[in-house]
Amino acid sequence: MNAAHALPPLLESGLALLLFLPTFAIIAGLYLAFPRTPRPRWRLAFDLFVVLAAAAASAAAMRWGFRIATGVGGAIWRQLLATLLAYAAFAAVIVAGLIARSVLWRRSNPAESP
Repeated sequence: MNAAHALPPLLESGLALLLFLPTFAIIAGLYLAFPRTPRPRWRLAFDLFVVLAAAAASAAAMRWGFRIATGVGGAIWRQLLATLLAYAAFAAVIVAGLIARSVLWRRSNPAESP
């Protein structure tokens, strides 16, 4: 694709994020849903914060990926690099949230820890 037909940068990154949105929604839904019990009040606020932070990190990583991609692989390389970085950022924040949630749970319920 030549430069005359290239998408505007905002539309290009938005399209890549939109195409990956179903995967992010499934992962976020599973993160919010499990474990089902117990559910103290602080957990919903914490979980929503983690999901929003993951979405923000993903969007930032995607924009950064578009900026740093070189023209070596053509236009598809920009999309591929941006999407891989976005997924990695999303997954990293969700995993960090899982770890932090388990640490917080152990601290709030020391009697139930193994």
